[in-house]
Amino acid sequence: MTFIHKDFLLLNEPAKRLYHEYSRDEPIYDYHCHLSPQDLANNRRFENLSEIWLEGDHYKWRAMRSNGISEDLCTGNADPYEKFLAFCKTVPHSLRNPLYHWSHIELKRVFDIDLLINESNAPAIWEQANAKLAEPSFCAHGILEKFKVKVIGTTDDPTDSLEHHLRIKKLGLDTTVVPTFRPDKSMQVDNPEAFNQWVESLEVTSNTQIVSYRTFLEALEKRHCEFHNAGARLSDHGLEHCHYVERVSQAELESIFRSVRRGKAASADEKEAFAFSIMRAVGEWNFEKGWTMQLHLGAQRNNNTRLYSKLGPDIGCDSIGDFPQTFKLSRFLDCLDRSGKLPKTILYNLNDNNNYPFAAMIGNFQDGSIPGKIQFGSGWWFLDQKDGIINQLNALSQLGLLSRFVGMLTDSRSFLSYPRHEYFRRILCNLLGEDMINGEVPDDFDLIGDLVKRIRYLNAADYFEL
Repeated sequence: MTFIHKDFLLLNEPAKRLYHEYSRDEPIYDYHCHLSPQDLANNRRFENLSEIWLEGDHYKWRAMRSNGISEDLCTGNADPYEKFLAFCKTVPHSLRNPLYHWSHIELKRVFDIDLLINESNAPAIWEQANAKLAEPSFCAHGILEKFKVKVIGTTDDPTDSLEHHLRIKKLGLDTTVVPTFRPDKSMQVDNPEAFNQWVESLEVTSNTQIVSYRTFLEALEKRHCEFHNAGARLSDHGLEHCHYVERVSQAELESIFRSVRRGKAASADEKEAFAFSIMRAVGEWNFEKGWTMQLHLGAQRNNNTRLYSKLGPDIGCDSIGDFPQTFKLSRFLDCLDRSGKLPKTILYNLNDNNNYPFAAMIGNFQDGSIPGKIQFGSGWWFLDQKDGIINQLNALSQLGLLSRFVGMLTDSRSFLSYPRHEYFRRILCNLLGEDMINGEVPDDFDLIGDLVKRIRYLNAADYFEL
């Protein structure tokens, strides 16, 4: 039997039936990822397996560094085959790490390669995969078609031109591709150099002269509207914690803005007030346009100064933070709720110590307008592995309504990450199959099968309306 066989991770008979009859063939609704809009617009063709498999994948880079692989073979300019070979040497050491499962599922589902990944099999894997990549159907669009990806939400800075998204709209793809508004850089007033460079970019893309906090916010709202016209229906915010202050005046915001524009870094309290004002404004704009607000909370980013200085962000040197979360999160959501402008919101937690607090928090702000208006999002980043997925599902089940969950996403920069949806589906079906065997849910495949189908696709389709 091959490692990735048809009942992989399905450890009981009900699980096998739930997966094969109710989940396996469902399409994918990938409402949050980091795929390149340019690659999508250009229908990128990949020259080799190293390019499509290792490029931008910080999960793999972290494992390779831990295995003693030099940086040149992770993020440097080494020969593509040498990079691939270094990864193949690493994979056998990744047993019990989700990378071991993901990498083998990717080879099997994308390239129909059953070989175990190791140094001995590397030449055959390289040859077979590269032969497939030379076929017309293995372009970016062909991969989306292969995995029945119906929706993609990319992650885009407000200063991005959206030109690639406008091109994608004209291609007639079966996959709907939309931008997502991520204004994190608008809040970095503790870093005047970075903030002022970003404001200058915002002036250009918004065609707005920014001379004050008021005009800054007007330019940001203008971009929000332009994103909406390009199909965006979600914002995304990657924060250590949710920002909130009890009160801040327009005069204080103008003073902070002027000071930072002159090159003086905002204090911690000033940054909190400024960031809250931006978050509140975006939340209100989202509500007015029917958008969803995503809050990715808890990452401690850019820990390694040496690599950050050399390579920049998103290179595998982030980790799980230990930040207080619930008080300011509650006050932020309550602020928007009291004003009658709380949008649909998804809370993603990166520290599973907060699973139950987050699962409890969403119940405080449901308002009966739609099912599951406030969501506890799927296991994210360091928690999108088997234990993390199960823990998130259990917390949501115990304190909320699992049946209204909008399901999994890739949160990935790689076109080969779509088998991670299969990974999630198998874990979900196995969990529910165990419940059926234990008598904790009815032995009713119509009932439990409907739950599976809702979580896999239907809930997301109803919730986002993309």
